[in-house]
Amino acid sequence: MADKKTDAPMPVHIGVIMDGNGRWAKKRGLPRKFGHREGAKTFRKIVRHAKELGVKYITFYAFSTENWRRPDDEVQAIMKLFDKYLDDFDDFLKEHVRMKFIGDKSMLSESLQTKMARCEELSKDYDIMTLIIAVNYGGRDEITNAARLIAEDVKAGKIDPADVDEELLQSKLYTDGIPDVDLIIRPSGEQRLSNFLIWQSAYAEYYFTDILWPDFSKKDFERAIEEYKDRHRRFGGV
Repeated sequence: MADKKTDAPMPVHIGVIMDGNGRWAKKRGLPRKFGHREGAKTFRKIVRHAKELGVKYITFYAFSTENWRRPDDEVQAIMKLFDKYLDDFDDFLKEHVRMKFIGDKSMLSESLQTKMARCEELSKDYDIMTLIIAVNYGGRDEITNAARLIAEDVKAGKIDPADVDEELLQSKLYTDGIPDVDLIIRPSGEQRLSNFLIWQSAYAEYYFTDILWPDFSKKDFERAIEEYKDRHRRFGGV
């Protein structure tokens, strides 16, 4: 990527809402599952390009807690696709990409949970880039779970209620140890977070585009980063 702003820092952590797969398929008269297949190809392409550009952390919103409301055949197609791609993640392991999965894994199949745990274990010591995939994830659910864990610790006498602060709550989130998000990218024309990393994105910059996710290119990814570098982040200051 030609960087016109050499002094502007790269975003350390990028969040991506992979939106528009179904609409991409519908525009072509295809079942929605074909859009998810194409979206999965785009995912792999963007992961590798992010690594090439030096992005340290990138989180993809793969399946939300609300996505279970979709037609059953679509949900099953997404899960089968995810299961298949987990088999192919050895490619990322060879490239020394650390993998982490966030969300409530208890509702996923044992096969998926086993494969996810394997990827995390085999890649835990890699530090070139961390790839985070949010599956059965919701920001409110994550915060609720963190509050529940803190309440259990208070009840057990491990901590005092007066000790509860932002740092403690953050340590109970799925993303403990991962920096807050610098840039959120959402294709497809929608302009909202949709319950994605709502704690971690408190001071994130947002980049929205009408491009549907299966059509999202490496150039589009670079354009989002370039716009991020053009912005002045004040974090509440002047």
